[in-house]
Amino acid sequence: METINLGKLSFIPFVEEPELVAATVKDLIEKNNLADKVWVSKIDPGLADTAAFCEHYEIGMDVAANCVIVEASRAERSWYAVCLVLATTRADINGVVRRKLDARRASFAPMETAVSLTKMEYGGITPIGLPEEWPILIDEAVCKQERVIVGSGIRGSKLLVATSLFTELPNAEILPITKTE
Repeated sequence: METINLGKLSFIPFVEEPELVAATVKDLIEKNNLADKVWVSKIDPGLADTAAFCEHYEIGMDVAANCVIVEASRAERSWYAVCLVLATTRADINGVVRRKLDARRASFAPMETAVSLTKMEYGGITPIGLPEEWPILIDEAVCKQERVIVGSGIRGSKLLVATSLFTELPNAEILPITKTE
């Protein structure tokens, strides 16, 4: 598998440096034989947030994807889901996502909760390696790209992922979930 250069970064095959990702991410990739769809690159942990990352490394926002953890609730029950959208868009949490989850309320999960439940670092959360029972809602625009950059579970690296991988994640569904202007 080749090295892929984007902006100022060189992404190497995941198998060459699997220690650059969170343990849960590594486990899912290896367990499901997905390594051929994943490349990794070290980054400055202080630049993990999407806008700063894209600007510094000269990466287009249209190839970066944001992963957000959503807390949904109905009556006394609450549960979590994941949304993956291109950095150029925003997930419609209170509309499309809330209805899809059949929730009365849906909102971004608090940072501490997201970090604790995912076992990933804030700014590095990725849909790869999350709890298997969580719905993963992937915006259809993400899958129109050949590859996208997502978190690696830690702030010190990013993953370049073939978008076909997302259909292989447990509970993943591709649908339009972004806000339309």
